[in-house]
Formats: sequence, C-alpha cells, structure tokens
Amino acid sequence: MTAICLAAAAAGALVGAVASAQQPARVDDSPSAQQLRKLPRKAGERPVVAIYEFRSAVPEIQVGAAKEMFVTALVRSGAFAVAERQRLAEGVMRERQLAQQGVTAGAATGQVAAARYIFEVVISEANSGESESATGINIGGMRVKTAGAKDSIGLDVRIVDAASGTVVDAVNVVKQIEAGTSSVSGVGNLLGAVMGRRGKELPLPVDAETRSARKEGVDRALRSAIEVAVAELAKRLHAE
Repeated sequence: MTAICLAAAAAGALVGAVASAQQPARVDDSPSAQQLRKLPRKAGERPVVAIYEFRSAVPEIQVGAAKEMFVTALVRSGAFAVAERQRLAEGVMRERQLAQQGVTAGAATGQVAAARYIFEVVISEANSGESESATGINIGGMRVKTAGAKDSIGLDVRIVDAASGTVVDAVNVVKQIEAGTSSVSGVGNLLGAVMGRRGKELPLPVDAETRSARKEGVDRALRSAIEVAVAELAKRLHAE
C-alpha cells in the first residue's frame, strides 16, 4: 500500500510540475534590466547618439533583431537620446513633408538632431561547448544523473566622437549561456531493494522516471550582454 501511495505521489508531482510550467507574460526584470533601471538619471539634455554599424560574426544571430535590442537598451537606460538614422526616410522625413505641406499641424519642420557619439557594434564571438560536466549516482538501482554545459557570446562596442571621427572608448562584454539536464529513474528498483531487506515484496510493479532540461536562449543571453554594455556606456560617457 505504501508503494502505491508513493507512486501516486510521484505521478501527482509530475502532473503538478507540468501544470506550473505555464507562466504569464511579465516585464523583463532580469539582473541586467534592473541594472539599467538603477542608473542615475541626470538633469539636463541627454547626449544624442546614433548607430551606424551593427554586424555579427555569429551566424545564428539576426542583426536586425539584435540592433533593436540595442536601441531599446539605450532608451531604457535614460542616459541617451537616440537619433534615428536607418529609417529616417520612412518615418521622420515623411512626417516633416506632411507638416511642410500643411497636411498636419505641429513643429516637425526643424533640423534633425545631430549625434554627438556614434556607436559601432559587433557581435564578435560565440564559444560553443566552452565547458561541459556530468555526474551520476546509483542508489539501490535508482539512478540520478545531472549534466551541464556552458557556451558564451560576446560583443564589442566602439564609441566614435562624431565631431572628430576618432574612437574615444570601447566596451567589451562576454555572457555565458548555461544549459543543464537532470534525470531520475529506477525508483521502483530502490523501493524493491528496501522492501527486500525487510523480507517483503512490492504488491505491484512500481517505477517512475523524470527528466528536466533548461537552456538559456542565445537571444536572451545577447540581450543581457547588450544591457550590460549599455549600462557601462552610460557610466563612462556620463562621467565626463
């Protein structure tokens, strides 16, 4: 009877784990995002920055999406005013034309803000399989296994003074991408061994197996690296 209760408890735990896997959407509160939010907000105008180069040496990274992450991090830092250059003709200039033609009312007729700094960003490295580890233990026929692996991704950001065209500083950030698996099997073997030492047998065959895996996505790791890089950029450029 005890074995049946244990099996039912194990099955209930597995079902509960699956049911709790669904999580609602939430605002990003990762450590790197919190680091951006905690940056001091200084009074006065923020330096205008622009991104003129964003490229990747890592094939699985989509440059367009990575650039949007970088722009989002710049805005969230509260340290920079980001000048749009890539889609200037699609949005800003079209709105200015409508204002000049009298179609819209507003002040969208002045000059476009000049950038003080230009950022050149390169996703420069990805180390797949940087390190791996595995452990296993057998207790009375019950097997417990764990394994882990670490990859890494990095980016370089050059800060160019728009007035002089010189590189005034550079930031390099590396982020580890962690993955792990764990599994438990042969629970029935352990129960049978315990009952056997008492001179008894299980009334019914009992067994249970569970396996879990986790891996941080490349995009998630990249966003974290970008947020850390932007936080460092804000500290350096605001220290002037």
